[in-house]
Amino acid sequence: MTGTYQPHITDYPMAPTVYMTRDISPAGLMKAYEALGARPRGKVAVKLSTGEGGNTHYLDPNLIKDLVHKLDGTIVECNTAYAGTRDTFDAHWQTIKDHGFLDIAPVDIQDEEGEITLPVEGGRRITGDIVGSHFTNYDYYAVLSHFKGHVMGGFGGALKNISIGIASANGKKRIHSGQDEILPDHFSGDQDSFLEAMAEASSAVFNALKGNMLFINVMNHLSVDCDCDGNPHAPQMGDIGILASLDPVAVDQACVDQIYLSDDNTGPLIERMESRHGIHIIEHAVELGFGSRDYRLIDLD
Repeated sequence: MTGTYQPHITDYPMAPTVYMTRDISPAGLMKAYEALGARPRGKVAVKLSTGEGGNTHYLDPNLIKDLVHKLDGTIVECNTAYAGTRDTFDAHWQTIKDHGFLDIAPVDIQDEEGEITLPVEGGRRITGDIVGSHFTNYDYYAVLSHFKGHVMGGFGGALKNISIGIASANGKKRIHSGQDEILPDHFSGDQDSFLEAMAEASSAVFNALKGNMLFINVMNHLSVDCDCDGNPHAPQMGDIGILASLDPVAVDQACVDQIYLSDDNTGPLIERMESRHGIHIIEHAVELGFGSRDYRLIDLD
């Protein structure tokens, strides 16, 4: 993209590092993980989206299998807050099976036995993030996100994956409401309040885990629609690569920067992000103090 867009890449040595490879393959994913130098210990959860029935853009089990095995990880998810193929446990388990995730690793639907609330510190929209009761069964979270557009959030990456993605169905309704009290039509809440509630839920998860997390965003199948859409719009631009960081804000900002810096028909995705004020989740996450928009970019290729 030509113009005056300024990416948030810096040479400041104390800025978080984002690693990037254009190799979207099991080897490329492993290379991005190894670059992080992370040493997950204990029981490892692999947080990803299992994808709505009818969607084919979610992370391919064959792409992630080697890394999941390296981590000896358990794939974790929660039910959705809208009618579909993942809003009940029976339907969700069938979707997980149909999409091939049970073929590569154990899977845990974390709200299957209830929910708990993680405190939000310093928020202005929600005081707690409602997550599945199994959340505390894990010592470390490897967050694998398919970066793409989103009909409500503008885009979805690491921050969406640890907010809406880790929240239980009730937690999702609270976030969408943009306040503690769940609205009768929780999808009708104020847009900026929703984005701020997502950032606050992300902070609750990040703080609860005391940094025992890593974040890898895969920039392929770059549709304007989310993996939660059973009939997503076909991608209108080419794949970009894999980005990884220990900072969820930095890795999402880096992905946004890559979209703006690309010359490959980015208009539809940029319009989706800007029309939903999507960048505001990053802005509020910075206000909450658990990540940085500025980052050092290391090219692994």
